[in-house]
Amino acid sequence: MINSSEFRSALRKYVTGITIVTCNSKNGPIGITANSFSSLSLSPPLVLWAPAKASKRHDTFLEAEKFIVHIASEHQVELCKSFSKNANGDSELIWTYNDEGDAFIENCSARFECLKYNHFDGGDHSIIVGEVKKIETTNLKPLIYLDGNYRQL
Repeated sequence: MINSSEFRSALRKYVTGITIVTCNSKNGPIGITANSFSSLSLSPPLVLWAPAKASKRHDTFLEAEKFIVHIASEHQVELCKSFSKNANGDSELIWTYNDEGDAFIENCSARFECLKYNHFDGGDHSIIVGEVKKIETTNLKPLIYLDGNYRQL
């Protein structure tokens, strides 16, 4: 059987991007930092991400009909760290809202506004699939994660 710390150590050798996923909750917008993000399909345009079941935010994201995936930019390290600990992120964060009232974060490398398409069990995580309804990109370089650390390209 594979030891979980050995598995995690091996996964640290894989370069991933960093995202902040947001959705509206009964108490206002919330977010979570995730590197478990991937494209899934071009037609229809689908992406997936996987929140940990142990997270206090898990059920809110699993039940959300809409969510927004933000690909973090290089200057958003502190914001990513804050969302990894707190559903409200940085206390100085100013939320922006789209025409449908969904909260999002400015100055990311890219943003995907999604309708929940489906969800699946994924061991100690859930896999949430979203159909991308709107995309916005910038020229900001993305933040990456390697060997347990945030890094710049």
